[in-house]
Amino acid sequence: MEKEGLWYRVLKFRYGEVGRRLGEGGRHSSVWWKTVCKVREGVGEGTANWFEENIRCVVGDGSDILFWFDKWVGNIPLRLKYPRLFELTVDKNCKVADMRRLGWADDGRAWVWRRRLFAWEEENVR
Repeated sequence: MEKEGLWYRVLKFRYGEVGRRLGEGGRHSSVWWKTVCKVREGVGEGTANWFEENIRCVVGDGSDILFWFDKWVGNIPLRLKYPRLFELTVDKNCKVADMRRLGWADDGRAWVWRRRLFAWEEENVR
C-alpha cells in the first residue's frame, strides 16, 4: 500500500508495475512471487475466491483508488464493465479523487476522450 516504502520499491524494481500495481514479472519471477500474485485471482488452497471474499475496498477520499482498475463500484473494475469507454479514455490511471475533483457530471472536465463519443457510447457515461 505504501508506494514509497522500501519493500514496495524493491518489488517494483524486480517485477515491474502494471496499472500502478506490482507486476507478475513474467517467466523470470520466483515461484513464491507467482503464488502471491495468484492470491488476487483466488487461486490457492481453500475457498476459490478467498482473498476477494475476505478483503474489502474502502474508497475514503478516493486518492488511492484507481478509477478504471480497482473494484470500487460493484464486483468488477470499470475497465471490464465498460471496455469501450476504457479504450477511449485519455487518462487510464486516473484516481477516483481526480475524477471527483474534475467533475464527473455530464458536463464535467473528468471525461476526456481520444475522440468525440458516439451517442450510444455517451449512454454508458450516464
